[in-house]
Amino acid sequence: MSQLNVMIHHTTFRNPILGASGTVGFGRELSRLFDVSTIGGLVSKAVTPQPRRGNFAPRIAETAQGMLNAVGLENPGLEQFKREVLADFSELNCRRIVNLAAGSIEEYVDLARELREADIDGLELNLSCPNVKDGLSFGSDPKQIEGLMSRVRRVSDKPVWVKLTPNVTSITDCAKAAEAGGADGISLINTLLGMAIDIRSRRPILKNNTGGLSGPAIKPIALRMVHEVYQAVSIPVIGLGGIRCAEDVIEFMLAGASLVQVGTLILSDPATFFELPRELDKLADRLGVTQITQLIGQLKTW
Repeated sequence: MSQLNVMIHHTTFRNPILGASGTVGFGRELSRLFDVSTIGGLVSKAVTPQPRRGNFAPRIAETAQGMLNAVGLENPGLEQFKREVLADFSELNCRRIVNLAAGSIEEYVDLARELREADIDGLELNLSCPNVKDGLSFGSDPKQIEGLMSRVRRVSDKPVWVKLTPNVTSITDCAKAAEAGGADGISLINTLLGMAIDIRSRRPILKNNTGGLSGPAIKPIALRMVHEVYQAVSIPVIGLGGIRCAEDVIEFMLAGASLVQVGTLILSDPATFFELPRELDKLADRLGVTQITQLIGQLKTW
């Protein structure tokens, strides 16, 4: 039996497999059907300063080897989250990370400050949100990333991961900016911007016109970016993008990920997601790996 536990920033995860934000809700539904203690942790759906209804339907579309979504960060908002959700989320028997999304640096800082006493294991900043001042994604501007992260760092001593968008010119510049601002980890990749079209109506399938592409189709891009970022920073990398099996987990760890997040698979086959730690254990045994962390960054490039 292999040792699957991973320690990053003084926190031990029982295995490297986490549920990704936007696919696990706040853990309530999954915990009623599955034993969440079998996985490393859950990352909550995004919490925003105010409640959000999200985008109009249709807002999810199946694609070849993937899924497009434009849910629009639907969530109850910070105050209702603290009042009605946080206590249950904090009691889940796995590591709990709260994902935060906002439209300005000040809003991110306020969210982090409001949760600094919460019984959670960390924060993940979703930097794919547009800045309300200029319409650009926070995650596309290294200077904004560093400035935002440094401001959040001043108000929270919890571990903070920065979740980067892949829709940028240089993912490494963005990752290095997050590290310079004091981030404890880099999560990547978020979804790729895409579109699906109904040829009969001649309209986009999504009411939002475009959406985020996830699933196996983006895995090669995610692996490449994880490896690039692993080489560029000294803080842990959390890899995500198209993971569906134990082999995928090991690929991401070889590329440099200390932990991985699984998203689209949970929506299509949650039972398989909860089997992943056991499958990873068996595969590691077959490969002669006694401690899963031995794999991190061990890719042998040509």
